[in-house]
Amino acid sequence: MSGFSRLQPDVQPSLIDPGYKSTSLRGPKALLIRIPHGLGETSGPRFGAGWVGPQDADLTQNGRCNGEPLGERIIVTGRVLDEYGRPVRDTMVEVWQANAAGRYIHKSDQHDAPLDPNFRGSGRCVTDGEGRYRFLTIKPGAYPWRNHPNAWRPNHIHFSLFGQGFASRLVTQMYFPGDPLLQLDPIHNSVPVDARELLIARFDIEATEPEWALAYQFDIVLRGPDATPMEA
Repeated sequence: MSGFSRLQPDVQPSLIDPGYKSTSLRGPKALLIRIPHGLGETSGPRFGAGWVGPQDADLTQNGRCNGEPLGERIIVTGRVLDEYGRPVRDTMVEVWQANAAGRYIHKSDQHDAPLDPNFRGSGRCVTDGEGRYRFLTIKPGAYPWRNHPNAWRPNHIHFSLFGQGFASRLVTQMYFPGDPLLQLDPIHNSVPVDARELLIARFDIEATEPEWALAYQFDIVLRGPDATPMEA
């Protein structure tokens, strides 16, 4: 059984980037060794609708305790596509993010911003027959990350995709249009210039729900020259 195709380097961030300082510590110093994929990496898991619950894709509900989460409600939709524009069905799409104040529920996050007891900040869904996914969530806030003086991460949502095998897992980030922090962010700028726009969602008035939530569209292309940049 053949392995999964590798990501194209001309649209992917470098493994070590001087501006993104932690990559100098965790990036490989020697040439990578290609390890052939075995049956365990290429034959599973297989996802379907039974893997997710009715509220898994609604981040405004799946972490509630005693009330609504704080912040601006947003809808994030898109399609998972292959290099020929064909939909990729039954893909597990997971997201995680900071809350509206820019704080994660994690012991390592010591940002001086409030936690939201009604917002867990994670969700998942499985793409349908047309490769579509949809999340309802809260727009995440920016937060400091100490990479350099006065360093702030732009508003973003992390995405993880699991295809038809463990070796097919891909991780990326979605950014929002018009964010002034993008041009200052070393993580975003580690992506080749021509591919950076592929990480920025498009405002979608058609999917926006009146008097409820703005919508953004973020399509994810898995391979080819228009592939979405992924994290190593």
